[in-house]
Amino acid sequence: MRIGIAGIAIESSTFSPHRTGLADFRVTRGADLLARYTWTANSDVEWVPLLHAVSLPGGAVQADVYASLKSEILARLVGAGPLDGLVLDIHGAMSVVGLADAEADLVAAIRATVGPSVLISASMDLHGNVSHDFVAHLDLVTCYRMAPHEDAWETKERAARNLVARLRSGVRPHLAWVQVPVLLPGEKTSTRIEPAHSLYGRIPAIEATDGILDASIWVGYAWADEPRCQAAVVVTGDDPQLVQDTATSLAEDYWRARADFAFVAPTGTLAECVAQGLASTARPFFISDSGDNPTAGGAGDVSWTLGKLLAYPSLSAIYASIVDPAAVAVAAAAKVGGQVDLLVGGKIDPGPSGPVRVTGTVRTVREDPVGGTVVVVQAGGVHVIITERRKPYHLVRDFTDLGLDPATVDLTFVKIGYLEPELYDLAEGWLLALTPGGVDQDLLRLGHKGIQRPMYPFDPDMPTPDLTATLLR
Repeated sequence: MRIGIAGIAIESSTFSPHRTGLADFRVTRGADLLARYTWTANSDVEWVPLLHAVSLPGGAVQADVYASLKSEILARLVGAGPLDGLVLDIHGAMSVVGLADAEADLVAAIRATVGPSVLISASMDLHGNVSHDFVAHLDLVTCYRMAPHEDAWETKERAARNLVARLRSGVRPHLAWVQVPVLLPGEKTSTRIEPAHSLYGRIPAIEATDGILDASIWVGYAWADEPRCQAAVVVTGDDPQLVQDTATSLAEDYWRARADFAFVAPTGTLAECVAQGLASTARPFFISDSGDNPTAGGAGDVSWTLGKLLAYPSLSAIYASIVDPAAVAVAAAAKVGGQVDLLVGGKIDPGPSGPVRVTGTVRTVREDPVGGTVVVVQAGGVHVIITERRKPYHLVRDFTDLGLDPATVDLTFVKIGYLEPELYDLAEGWLLALTPGGVDQDLLRLGHKGIQRPMYPFDPDMPTPDLTATLLR
């Protein structure tokens, strides 16, 4: 059998002024695309690589960039010859300038190109959005069951495995879908803690039930202002009544738990978090600059937190990081040991502060495959990491490669929400600072206008919705 692989994967904040261009995507085709997936190497399936584009989360994708990527996928589908199936590897929260439901637009065009007989199986992030117009064009869909997403590659393989099994059996599954009018940030829905831990923990047993193929729960994406943004449940399988009843039950469980979701770490204002961190003896001590998290769609250059830190006397800290190619160029030209006086950040997203002055000594200049040229400027006791391109700091080596050790400073600030596994294991102390930016944890402060209402928590006293799942096939 012949199965194509394609996708455009990005998470986009419509509250960020950043715009995602072609240079932000890593585009793979041919053998490079197949090399992304270990399960394509040893298989009797003929995997047909089309195009896959993936970007660090950011602002909405420029319309012409999306149109170009979409057109190439469609052209490659036409040129690929007859296909039995297609694995669609996406995130599910892509926003495109001028579109209200980018994934629905993409999959509708793919379906029109391949026709009704080709089975399409989508792999998604649980922070994706699942609208009716999107899922109506799919035969199979599954999403991550862990946040942080330690099962991302397992999920992609499951989408492929389910597709192959259904092509071999010749039996198209039934699919039930329901949206749940709840919209919460990922930092309140981590599977590390309840109630998400138990909700997602039920899925393997449900999946093992006779008549069920897959059950998936989507949290949705909180930082886009589109009607599709809300939680959702999809169940697939061979027993239509069981499929529908199971989807309804999972949706009702999610709704009942809506007020139980809580932040994955203690929270506070920046000043409160700094005070608690300095008072603690735990080291390393991390503080999340959550409002400008680039892995959730933040611009990565909101300078508000950095400006506040630089005003603290005698603060020993690492700040990771802020993107500013112009500042990086000046610091790199000054070389290690050079003195610089920079205006940093606030150029993509001016936010509440605009650029801030960073005056100090260049300690490191290094090339990074993600961040481009990266410099460390020491301003007083604060080591400021400045990057040429947007880069998240998730790994221990992200710091050690720069000669920095979070254990040797009082506080390490990261533009992130929940800590990714390596930093989570490293941290002896951790607080989530509720800072401003395009992915502000305070959703009410952001001012959504395009989401469907009523919606929890925007309408906390809303009546209980009808969560009976729709059997789409």
